[in-house]
Amino acid sequence: MFTGIVEALGTVAALEQRQGDVRLDIDTGDLDISGVQPGDSIAVNGVCLTAVALSASGFSADVSVETINATTIGEWRVGRPVNLERALTPDSRLGGHIVSGHVDGVGEIVGRQADARSERFRLRLPATLAKYVARKGSVTVDGTSLTVNDVAGAEFEVNIVPHTLANTVFYSYQVGHRVNIEVDVIARYLERLLLGDAAAEV
Repeated sequence: MFTGIVEALGTVAALEQRQGDVRLDIDTGDLDISGVQPGDSIAVNGVCLTAVALSASGFSADVSVETINATTIGEWRVGRPVNLERALTPDSRLGGHIVSGHVDGVGEIVGRQADARSERFRLRLPATLAKYVARKGSVTVDGTSLTVNDVAGAEFEVNIVPHTLANTVFYSYQVGHRVNIEVDVIARYLERLLLGDAAAEV
């Protein structure tokens, strides 16, 4: 589990094709990974990855075909900046909202404009995810926990304050940029519960 509060910016150091999937190397920059062990989870642009090897500069993770197809990882190149967050521990502060690191789909930046000292971004969701996003609800974009300011159909707006803009990959977003989206986990489970016994039907 994660909070969606980005701890540091890292970069993609290497991408190696391995029998159909990918070995990914991440340079973790200023993120302290001294307490991370092989097998621990780290969210990279909102994708929960398992550290399989550690180095002085970062970690390596294997990325399955399922994850490549469901996220933007297939578009990543060496040098790309990425948001990083270590998994929650029992003494962690929950500053954002409950984030699983299981990406629901890929969205697109369709607008960006100044709003006083902040920046207002408009994003387009896959149509199948639109029902899970509500005004003043929570959404995760590339691993960043955000409050939804407005919703119109399959598009929503978020306001990015200067601190978040400077300390996440939001600074690099332009119209057309594709992002990982995770909807609120409560909305997902609520939909399933409302199906009742019909949930067991094929």
